Amino acid sequence: MSSPMGPQYISQGEYASSGEGGRSITTILGSCVASCVYDEGAKVGGMNHFLLPESNTVSAQAASFGVTAMELLINDLMKLGARRAQLKCKVFGGARMIAGLSNVGQMNAHFILEFLRREGIECAGQSLGGTLARRVEFWPDSGRARQKLLGEAQIFDPVKPSVVISDIELF
Repeated sequence: MSSPMGPQYISQGEYASSGEGGRSITTILGSCVASCVYDEGAKVGGMNHFLLPESNTVSAQAASFGVTAMELLINDLMKLGARRAQLKCKVFGGARMIAGLSNVGQMNAHFILEFLRREGIECAGQSLGGTLARRVEFWPDSGRARQKLLGEAQIFDPVKPSVVISDIELF
């Protein structure tokens, strides 16, 4: 249940984290990816929202890119008392939103799963791919997440969303 203040909203290139009793965090995704990283034992967690796996330019907002977004969030969680070896993650997004353009969503989905594997962070749940935008809400202290699929994007070649695993609540 979210606090009386309601959920905290984050957008592209942003992240938020908190400990026990903190507000839920929410975002809306298309081809972007949100990573909900948490340590159940320490009751801390956070969410980021990144646009692309990596940047070719120095001028772009650093937190809009996967590697930087993940490093910023993980470092923030460690400051709040998370133990790196206990981190788990639930990931959302990576939809194919525009036909005829490169499939940025697929690149984002591949990036986040590879990052988690390489860093030894358990992927406790995922809902990646497809053609639907998503609204995601995450409770940092428990690791609970839920998503609502939004309207169908108008694209040429629809791709079915990946199977949702673990305890991700759909509404």
